[in-house]
Amino acid sequence: MRYLHTMVRVTDLDQSLDFYCNKLGLREIDRYENEKGRFTLVFLGADENEDAQVELTYNWDPEAYDGGRNFGHLAYEVDDIYGLCQKLMDAGVTINRPPRDGHMAFVRSPDNISIELLQKGDALPSQEPWASMENTGEW
Repeated sequence: MRYLHTMVRVTDLDQSLDFYCNKLGLREIDRYENEKGRFTLVFLGADENEDAQVELTYNWDPEAYDGGRNFGHLAYEVDDIYGLCQKLMDAGVTINRPPRDGHMAFVRSPDNISIELLQKGDALPSQEPWASMENTGEW
């Protein structure tokens, strides 16, 4: 058995691609549009492991998706958790659980999906402003 992807439904494809690609750093690997079924599938991957993919499912007819947290979360190992969190904050993304420990942080996608960020290797030494930053919302 081989892991293929995790699917999340999104309500605004452009906004989601901006978050996952431009802010989080994934890249589009494949796209499938089905006019008859009225949906678009976009497959995203990280350069370091493009086989573990996220499938964004965009249904052309509006639907309400509640409780993104009931999905669980996506998790990514990152080279510099402080640098990525700063980049995300600078892009307007809320850091729901800051990397106080130099190891773990959580953010949310535009569709309220929790994204866990884990420092590659050992935790980085604790540093400000992260060490004293409070949680924001749910993660």
